[in-house]
Amino acid sequence: MARPGALYERARAAGRYTTGVDDNVRVVYDSERGGTAYCPTCGRAAAACRCRRPPQRAVARTPPGSKDGGLRVWRDSKRRRGKTVTVVAGVPGGPAALAELAGVLKRHCGSGGTVQDDGTIEVQGDHRERVLEKLRALGYRVKLAGG
Repeated sequence: MARPGALYERARAAGRYTTGVDDNVRVVYDSERGGTAYCPTCGRAAAACRCRRPPQRAVARTPPGSKDGGLRVWRDSKRRRGKTVTVVAGVPGGPAALAELAGVLKRHCGSGGTVQDDGTIEVQGDHRERVLEKLRALGYRVKLAGG
C-alpha cells in the first residue's frame, strides 16, 4: 500500500494538484509559487501545460468618443456605489498631459478625482457644465455625451 501523501506528492512534482478523485481539480493560487505561472486554460504550471495554447495578450482599449478629435464629457455612477462622477475622454497626449489637465479640472471644480488606466479623467460629482466651460476656455473641442 502506498503512503497516504504519495499521490499528492507525485501530482505536486508534475506541476499540478489533484485530490485523487477528480483529475479536473486545479489550484488557482499557490502561496509558494504565486498565481501567475499557471496556464489559464488547463490550470497546470506553464512548463507542464498540455494545451499548447499561446498566451492571450490584453487588447489595448482606446478611449471612447474620440473619433472626431473632440473630447467627450458625461456623468457616470456605475461601479461606484451610486456616487456620481464626471468623466472626460479623448484627451490627446500622454499620461503627463492627462495628469496636468486632471489637476486643472479638479481645482476648477473644487473636487477630487483621478486619471483612469483607460485614459479617461474622472472628477468627483456632477460638474459637466463647469468642466465643459473650462475645457472650451482651454481651447478644446468638447461635446456632452450621454443623458
